[in-house]
Parts: sequence; structure tokens; C-alpha cells
Amino acid sequence: MPELADWQIDIAGVLLGPGTDIPVAEVEGLGVPDLRTQDVDNPAGDGAFPGVDLYGSRTVRIEAGIRTAGDPARALDLLARLHRAADDPAVRTDSGAQTVLRLRWPGRTTRRLYGRLRRVEATSTASTLHGWIPLDIEFAALDPRFHADDVSALTLALSADGLGGFRAPLVAPLTTGVAIPDERRGWVHNEGDLPAWPSLRITGPCTNPRIRHVESGRVIELSVTLRSGEHIDIETRPGTRWVLRNGTGNLAPALSPASRLDTFTIPPGRSELWWTARDHTNATRLAVTWRAAYAAL
Repeated sequence: MPELADWQIDIAGVLLGPGTDIPVAEVEGLGVPDLRTQDVDNPAGDGAFPGVDLYGSRTVRIEAGIRTAGDPARALDLLARLHRAADDPAVRTDSGAQTVLRLRWPGRTTRRLYGRLRRVEATSTASTLHGWIPLDIEFAALDPRFHADDVSALTLALSADGLGGFRAPLVAPLTTGVAIPDERRGWVHNEGDLPAWPSLRITGPCTNPRIRHVESGRVIELSVTLRSGEHIDIETRPGTRWVLRNGTGNLAPALSPASRLDTFTIPPGRSELWWTARDHTNATRLAVTWRAAYAAL
């Protein structure tokens, strides 16, 4: 995806803002998302009892316009690109698919929102001949959090390669051999201020893999055997939580009762991840990717 300049917005590959043919006049919906409250009226008196407050989706409204002075055909082409983005069958007809809105404000790195492009309205076509089409755009961010545009990653093997030698100071009697740790450890870093949802891939061969986040104690355990060349993909993000073998086979029944994808997150800051499996080889891998999560721009 293209690198954004300050004040630019990327909607499904269409650039808006400074330096483009679609200047932006106003952006709404970047503050606190709407709340879904669970307050209960007091049946015996005034007021109500407070319940749990949950965030709903975030609606981003963009007032913009296509400006291509003296080139009405280009203006209509840009409008058509926005229409195609809203009409993308790969997103619109798939109950779990989402598109991406990327934006960059001064003093911040590029952030992204996941959701659906709900409205692309040309509010007037009277000035199309002069290359000007005012626009009203709405993007429903189904996940109200802002996410980093850059992906962070960690890969951990289970091989014993590179483990060996002696540790000073040497104490008699000296023994040979290497103590192989039961679990391999790595550090993950979420630069945001909210928990991040990781994506995990386990590449075989191995049996009964187990992943543990040390600080929280949360685990993902699978009763499964992977042959060489097979892999498991685990997605924890809301709306896309699944466990698949080789991209198609559902492995959710292989999860242990303690494995909660909805709570397996990477907290802000630096934390430790351990994993282990049986019957592994030098090819066995755990790959973890995540995007830092933010409450605000």
C-alpha cells in the first residue's frame, strides 16, 4: 500500500486529501465511539443502575470532493473507483470480510481501521462538466480501535540447533551434553495503548502444540498432529476468530477448554511468549504477527 502523507486518507486503495484530486473538507467520527450501554431503570425510584458499557462500531464521515478542473472524464473515473470499492463483491457478499481505511495525521504514524465502506454519495453532479463532484462518504469501522499500519512479527523454532557449549564459571565435575529447554521463548512488543490481537501460524511437523503468554497466563493448546509441510492458522481478531488446518479444515474442536481466542491478546508494552510441542524437527515453527492497537489517533 502507498505511504501516506500528513492529512491523507486511503479508502480501499483510493487516495484522498492533500496532493490528490480528492481534497477533504471535514472528517467526523475519530473521537470516542458510540456506546452500547446496559443501564437498567430503577424500578422503585429515580435513576437507573449502571451496567456494562461496550463500544459499538465507529462511523467515520468524510466530506470531500473530486476536483479535476477541465477534465470531467477523470472526475467520473475517480467517482467510479470509489463506487467499485464500495461494491467489491469479495467484501460485500462475504459475511466476514472487511476492507481497510488508512489515515495519517501530523505527528502520528499511519493508522488503520477495519470495516465496510457504507456510503459513497455524489451530493451534486451540476458541476461535473467543470470537473467538480462533491462527495459524502461513510465508513463503518466494525472494530472501533485504531491499528498500526506496520505489522510486527516474531518467529520461534523448536530446533536444538545452536544450543550447546559451557557456561562460565565452570564447576567440577564437568559433564557433556546439552539441556534442551521444554519451551522456546520470545518477546513481543505492542507499541500501542490497547491490547493487540495476534495472528499465529504453526508449521509442522509437530504434535500437541501449546502457546502461552507468560504475563497473563493465557494459553492456546491443540490436540492435533501436523505432518511435514502442514500448518495451522489461528486468528484472534473479533469477527474473524478461527483455527484452520492448511487454510480450509476447521480445527476449533481440537482446542482445549482453557484455550480462549477472545482473551488471547498482546498487552501494551513488552511481554513474553512461550511455546512447545512434541515430535518436532528443525522445520517446526511458530510465527506470530500483530499490529499495535490504539484508543485514539
